[in-house]
Amino acid sequence: MTSHDWDQLSSHALGAAGVLYFLALICHLVEWSALAGRRTAVAERELVGAGAPDAAQDDRQAAEQPRTSYDEKRELRREFSARLGILLTGIGVVIHLGALVARGMAAEPHRVPWGNMYEFTMSGTFVVVAAYVLLYRRLTLAWMAPLVLTFALIIMMIGEIWLYEPIAPLTEALNSYWLVIHVVSAILATGAFTLGGMASAMYLVKARAGDRSTGWLAHVPSLPVLDRVAYRIHAFAFPVWTFAVLITGPIWAHEAWSSYWNWDPKEVWAFITWVVYAGYLHARATAGWRGRNAAILALVGMATLWFNFIGINYFSTTSSHSYAAPVGGAVVEVRR
Repeated sequence: MTSHDWDQLSSHALGAAGVLYFLALICHLVEWSALAGRRTAVAERELVGAGAPDAAQDDRQAAEQPRTSYDEKRELRREFSARLGILLTGIGVVIHLGALVARGMAAEPHRVPWGNMYEFTMSGTFVVVAAYVLLYRRLTLAWMAPLVLTFALIIMMIGEIWLYEPIAPLTEALNSYWLVIHVVSAILATGAFTLGGMASAMYLVKARAGDRSTGWLAHVPSLPVLDRVAYRIHAFAFPVWTFAVLITGPIWAHEAWSSYWNWDPKEVWAFITWVVYAGYLHARATAGWRGRNAAILALVGMATLWFNFIGINYFSTTSSHSYAAPVGGAVVEVRR
């Protein structure tokens, strides 16, 4: 296959992955609506049964039946939607990975698909969705599906519309084995921090709603479970981010620039992100900052993370990192 063929394959595969993510999102929304409808129907039967003798008699008669045909169909639809959603998501992750591989194969010479902001964005969304699929059963993350898929689709659209760059060889400074070590660890940490941030955001939403068990929030775990899931994910991501920011990053900078620290905007913001997450883990472990305060601090960390990821490329003209940043309708190539 030619470089053009690989590039076309990558574009088509990425589009197919986006379609599968969208279909999976629809399936999970159907699942949530069925669950919300079931909870609402139960609440209405309890309310009507408590206030009207005839309704109470009808309710007792309905209770004598094992289950109505409507309830059975709704439950079957919910279970089918949930299984189909995770299946489509898993297939989408595989195709998404194929798109990244094809993108690297399209370059001459072949390389890893992390040469510009568009490729890093596509890789980052892949890690977020793949991490969700891998942790789906271990951490019982079925409730997170709409959040993950919506996030992935939005970031993928941003990448396609505003960040797309034609395939090109790596610059001299990027053509280093430290690219693989540094960027892999940074992408893994970014994906994990994003999942942890979603759990923290959902904690605040459910806490504001009073941890109620009706409606779509009935599909979300209890507040203690959300707090624990967020902490476990952040506890995994932090040492990976530390390895990327404080170890491999400075080593690669010294190799490329003969200096371990250059006060580059991305370096500074990466360190700010590290400080925020270090404060989150330390406060939660020692000062008892659980629940709402910990969730807010985690979201502050995610805001600094994504500002460093995308914002620096738009608001800074002095960064020496190697992402092609569209500025004012033009594309400015910056060095590493």
